[in-house]
Amino acid sequence: MLDSAKSSLPRISPLLTPLMYRLVGDIVLQRYFRSLEVQGQDQVPKSGPVILAPTHRSRWDALIIPYVTGRRVSGRDLYYMVSHDEMLGLQGWVIGQCGGFPVNTQAPSVSALRTGVELLRQGQALVVFPEGNIFRDRQIHPLKPGLARLALQAAQRCEEAIQIVPILLDYAQPYPQWGSEVKVLIGAPLSTRNYDVTRPKSVAQQLTNDLFRALQQLQEGRSLLCLA
Repeated sequence: MLDSAKSSLPRISPLLTPLMYRLVGDIVLQRYFRSLEVQGQDQVPKSGPVILAPTHRSRWDALIIPYVTGRRVSGRDLYYMVSHDEMLGLQGWVIGQCGGFPVNTQAPSVSALRTGVELLRQGQALVVFPEGNIFRDRQIHPLKPGLARLALQAAQRCEEAIQIVPILLDYAQPYPQWGSEVKVLIGAPLSTRNYDVTRPKSVAQQLTNDLFRALQQLQEGRSLLCLA
């Protein structure tokens, strides 16, 4: 199973990826948004297998996450599970050169899960949007079980525990406009070390519930900050 996954692993282009980090971070994001505030960057592990689990509120998410957690912050590049429709055309080619690979968000394929497991076995950082789709409101929506299943499968094959980092993206507008504001809150990682990986079905639901609560706590903390 793992040998076939290795042969189809996504790539990180040594030329395009650093260029995209600089272009997107220093030019696009800094000029488009009036402010981009980040809290909790010290929570991002700088080594070992990691799943970054952000809420999904806009197509901007895929650009903001590497800027606030990637090589300039943690010293590492990120890989992405990306919906099939975002892997089309020129956009899809760029994403594919920068660590992205397609997944059916409604029913993830075995090959996509294998790829994710193998990346984590190699100690990489993988971005998975646990809500699956973009939601324009400020509610935490029910999480897909795929992230938890991926983490537990990888934990059975890794010497190190898998760290799962909850991340809240909060835009001032449902459809971010030029000059709008965005805030990113990064929470403390959950660790597969705290779960019995020999009982994947029941434990996957427990891990999913715990991640949902962690995202809710970030949302509640954001709401309190707005009221202060």
